[in-house]
Amino acid sequence: MASIEQIVQRAVNPFDSTTFRPGNFWHEDGQTHGTIESIHQDIVADVESILNRVASDGRSRTILLSGDSGSGKSFLLSRLKKRLNPQAFFAYIGPWPESDYIWRHTLRHTIDSLTYVPEGQRESQLLLWLKSLSAFREGGFLKRLIGERHLFVHNFKSTYPTGIYNANEFFSILYYLTEPKRYSLACDWLKGDDLDEESLRALHVSSSIDTEHKAQSILANFGRIATATQPIVLCFDNLDNVDRSDRGYIDLQALFNVNSIVHNQKLRNFLVIVSIVTNTWNENARHVQGADLARIDTELHLRPIDIDRAQQLWEIRLAPLHRQADNPPPSPVYPLSREALERKFPGDRALPRSVLMLGRSLFQQAKVGVANGKSPHLEISEITEVEPEIDRPTDKLAAFKLAWETELAKVREKVHHIRQFSAPELMQMLRQVLEVLGVTGVQPKLLESPTYGRYSLSFYWSFKLGRVGVIWIEEPNLGSFCRVMKAAQEALAKNTCQFLYLIRAENLGVPRNQGYRRYKELFVDSIHRHIIPDLESLHILETYHRFVNSAKSEEFVLSDRLVDFEELKELTIRSEVLQDCRLLQKLDVFSHDLGSLLNTEEHNTFDRAKEYIFALVKTQQLIGQTVLVESAKAQFPELKKRDINKVISTLCKENCIAILNPDSNPEEHLISYIISS
Repeated sequence: MASIEQIVQRAVNPFDSTTFRPGNFWHEDGQTHGTIESIHQDIVADVESILNRVASDGRSRTILLSGDSGSGKSFLLSRLKKRLNPQAFFAYIGPWPESDYIWRHTLRHTIDSLTYVPEGQRESQLLLWLKSLSAFREGGFLKRLIGERHLFVHNFKSTYPTGIYNANEFFSILYYLTEPKRYSLACDWLKGDDLDEESLRALHVSSSIDTEHKAQSILANFGRIATATQPIVLCFDNLDNVDRSDRGYIDLQALFNVNSIVHNQKLRNFLVIVSIVTNTWNENARHVQGADLARIDTELHLRPIDIDRAQQLWEIRLAPLHRQADNPPPSPVYPLSREALERKFPGDRALPRSVLMLGRSLFQQAKVGVANGKSPHLEISEITEVEPEIDRPTDKLAAFKLAWETELAKVREKVHHIRQFSAPELMQMLRQVLEVLGVTGVQPKLLESPTYGRYSLSFYWSFKLGRVGVIWIEEPNLGSFCRVMKAAQEALAKNTCQFLYLIRAENLGVPRNQGYRRYKELFVDSIHRHIIPDLESLHILETYHRFVNSAKSEEFVLSDRLVDFEELKELTIRSEVLQDCRLLQKLDVFSHDLGSLLNTEEHNTFDRAKEYIFALVKTQQLIGQTVLVESAKAQFPELKKRDINKVISTLCKENCIAILNPDSNPEEHLISYIISS
């Protein structure tokens, strides 16, 4: 074993900001650090009590959960899910891209959440919910007489004779959730995918969920049946990036319209939790109608924590390092100190994120201090006088690249299909990257159709080339595809745009289909182009979208500082992280004078690993080679350790990094960043 000083030198900073960025609690594979039960314990108890009342009487209730940026709202939602998942089904609902799509957005994200497997279970929330129902039972003779699906539907209609919208088709979908071969297809229907005729026939349904009314009714069906099982908790989070109203403020009214309908139309057995930054709520609550505000049953506010809780936050982050030491460290927060907390926060109150950011800065100073022959346990005067190293512009950029690769790896792990996202979500992500790249005149809804306008946008290349239209439709339904192609022809005929791109990976149909014939007229032997999107491009779009959500919610942290939306855009351009997006390349975004200086040279895995390793060493300043190799291996599992060591050797030869003790055993090697003169 090694001494605590050696471990501090080699370790990745345990307070690294990538470990406390908020997001969808179903996208996290479990907290890498434990939970301090006493933090916001009263809030957890209040939510649990309200949930118990919903379970008892079936009446839906609404909680407004507010707190300052950095108070731990998203972490608390994750904690509530982990603690209360045995008592309720949890759905995470992020920002909606269009207010007139909010019911379909809510249903889609509810079903998406219900497909996740809770901790300690083997089946998804959706199957656990279904199999707990009394109507889910075998039928013996009757099953053989009328067939398994008919018996299933019969049992459910007998159990729920009234109050179910489109009962035959809804119960048929529930039946196919129990069939492994059609489970995914049934989930796609519930999420609102516009399925083709063959898929609809396979599920014994006549149409997809293509209106707000249908989405609301299907969600009500779940609430109606959930009275026999467990409540459904709908968690609305990251609300600073929702659709804007005509007057420019965030459209919270759309959310509270949904909430009022839940109450007024007696959609039962839901607990709605609205998580929002206090300042955002104070600035926008006046735009919500009073009658809708009255539907908030309980308001809970997260307050700063005291120094004892702050010290526990440090202890829980440092504990894994302490366990590796050959001798117990002198204090539970070594190489930090409680005195540093008391001096930084003299009022005995601090936001959890501020505590973690201070811990990151002080740990970094302690690490560098050890390398310079100082005691890792800095004096208080030294701690408060040293400015964070991240203030150097080069370090900020390195920290951003590191955060990007980390988030991109998470996205790759969770996003496996383009159709995981709705059409409005795809267009929102594309619009965001076009805007950050300085593309001129980006406008939503090129197509005039009220139904299919959300599948399109437009922008300018130049005055000479005119307006460019982009249509992105991944719906399998070829009837919808035909209508979109017709709308595209009309847009070109009206000279709404002069050039048109179609983005589609799904089936185009066959020559006998009218939609295919329209497609061929538009995009075969034509100046207009069809682009088949790749999954990696979608990963890049989604990664930037997540960063935008964090920045607009004042939750985007790079090492020791908060990054706002304007700074995020600047870092995105300077880091050139979008240049590998083949979809943007095929849209010729980088080929025209659109305000971007990015080149289009693609990076292979070796190049990206090299950038990641250099950024990690640069932000950590000092790190053990073994830890560095393990971190890189986790980020790029396709690389072997010898490949990673080759990258390290290359960086050493280029005088970017250096091994401080090359004569020591390889597992003891310390690697440092070389500051260029």
